[in-house]
Amino acid sequence: MGESVAASAGPEGPGTGPVTGPETGWIPDFHVFSEPRVLVESDPDGGWLVRSGTPLPAYVPLLTRHVFAWAERAPDRPFLRQRGGGGAWRGVTYGEAAESLRRIGAALLAMGLGPERPVAVLSGNTVEHALIGLAAQAVGVPYAAVSPAYSLADTSLGKLRHVLAKLTPGLLHVDRAAPFAAALALDEASGAAVFATDPAGVERARPFADLLAAPAGAATEAAMGGVDPDAPAKILFTSGSTGMPKGVVATHRMMAAAQEQVAEAWPFLRHEPPVLLDWLPWNHVFGSSKNLNMILRHGGTMWIDDGRPVPGGFERTLENLREVSPTISFNVPKGYELLIPRLEEDASLAHAFFARLRIMFYAGAALAPPLWRRLEALAAAHGPKDGVHMVSSWGLTETAPSISMVHAARAAVGCVGTPLPAVEIRLLPDGDKLEARVRGPNVTPGYWRDPEATAAAFDERGFFRTGDALRWVDPANPAAGFIFDGRLTEDFKLSTGTRVNAGAIKIRALSALAPWVRDLLVVGENREEIGLLLVPHHHGLAELDTPALAEGVAAALRPLNEGAPSSRRIARALFLREPPSLAAGEITDKGSLNLRAILRRRPEAMERLFADDPEVIRP
Repeated sequence: MGESVAASAGPEGPGTGPVTGPETGWIPDFHVFSEPRVLVESDPDGGWLVRSGTPLPAYVPLLTRHVFAWAERAPDRPFLRQRGGGGAWRGVTYGEAAESLRRIGAALLAMGLGPERPVAVLSGNTVEHALIGLAAQAVGVPYAAVSPAYSLADTSLGKLRHVLAKLTPGLLHVDRAAPFAAALALDEASGAAVFATDPAGVERARPFADLLAAPAGAATEAAMGGVDPDAPAKILFTSGSTGMPKGVVATHRMMAAAQEQVAEAWPFLRHEPPVLLDWLPWNHVFGSSKNLNMILRHGGTMWIDDGRPVPGGFERTLENLREVSPTISFNVPKGYELLIPRLEEDASLAHAFFARLRIMFYAGAALAPPLWRRLEALAAAHGPKDGVHMVSSWGLTETAPSISMVHAARAAVGCVGTPLPAVEIRLLPDGDKLEARVRGPNVTPGYWRDPEATAAAFDERGFFRTGDALRWVDPANPAAGFIFDGRLTEDFKLSTGTRVNAGAIKIRALSALAPWVRDLLVVGENREEIGLLLVPHHHGLAELDTPALAEGVAAALRPLNEGAPSSRRIARALFLREPPSLAAGEITDKGSLNLRAILRRRPEAMERLFADDPEVIRP
């Protein structure tokens, strides 16, 4: 309470250096990364306590204040841009955004919204979505971005009912009302006012423009000045591996701390306002708490990519890339897999992509070494003279999101970096793995209206139980960082008692099977052998029945088994003939497979896999 923007090394604070608009391009003469400093001490209960040797500087604990600071400093700089109906780019500057936040905030307060009646957005990334979410946070009203799949892909609407019942929202926003008509008609939505950028098709929906109608007054300014940094700012619903989504509480201070941690690791952000062309959805922590917040913290520009790294959606991304040259590229490995051949065959596209690129960031899965090498070759041919760095990080929805991050010019393939400032990682032996627990200012206080889940999430010393395992890149050199070693819940034991590192096997198998498989499950608990359940790129039964497909998969897996012990030897594989179902909980809204749900719903698949079924593929 009471901190001002001038108190931090931010847009109005010391240490910022020359700030140029995103349109001015690339600044060559400063360090991209800070030097990793890692401190390690023994944990009294065994294992280690690992933390950064770099302190976290003072910071403004309310991120929305940066919007108003940039509005004063660079009012005409573009903040948010998206494609309009005719294909032209539209959006708001920082000056326009600040005024919109004040007006929308006043409207939310006039409707009596607050912690008991938050704001929920059911549709995807748009300028209006961002303005409503930020306005809510600015006046102390919690905001939740809900996966559009809960409304549009799940015909039962079961997850949406659960989320709305947990939230009790006072306002619901959608981009276009008509596709969300069934969702907005739910009993759980009946107590909320509905606003839409295009309200046609839902009688009670009001136009978004109504939220901008009245100017803000003294009451709005007072509310903005009285926001508690430790109060919930955002609720992010995470699918988890079982059950219904849990609402992760992100406080204002959490998200602000997370941005300062990243800026300490990547100091170029304080000198060069970032430019992103980004599709990552705001109902996920990376798209919103990482990327959107990074933009507003450092006065950058977010170009909303309406493409996706999927067949039929990627052409739009390529079209956008020809017009927008980012300074950082955030993507999942599948996105880079689709992008690489297009960059290799189109020099003009490659030039646009690499023109001022500093960092290529991947997350969500490991980047296969062949893709890494091809990206390095492209960067060397088309990138800036000082090079483009390939980095990753490790984190969770509950950590806003990063815990560790690569901030070194050369890092090992698969490295997820070193602890960020003020983060403590507790590594505890769990068999042949190291369980990772975490504590720091960017860690959630718990789950929304779920005290039991909150209590279970923390250990006796206040460390959050991540459920993840890490291993050292080089045990003799902690500054070399960690490698993600899988989810502890994914591992299992064969009937022989041999422990199987399912995460490591999945990474290797996915890389080998990329031409045929878009995802897979590693299974075999209490069985004699390891098996794979495969999800093909397309579920055409005729294609799955071809001998050539089976032989291709078998041939690709054989090299993985050469010299491998039983803990790594893949003995059999089987294609799932029915696509995973979001409605049945087999696939999360992030697109990842839910192992437990699939095994529970398809026991026959496991029986076929471990029997002499003619469709079983044996490497």
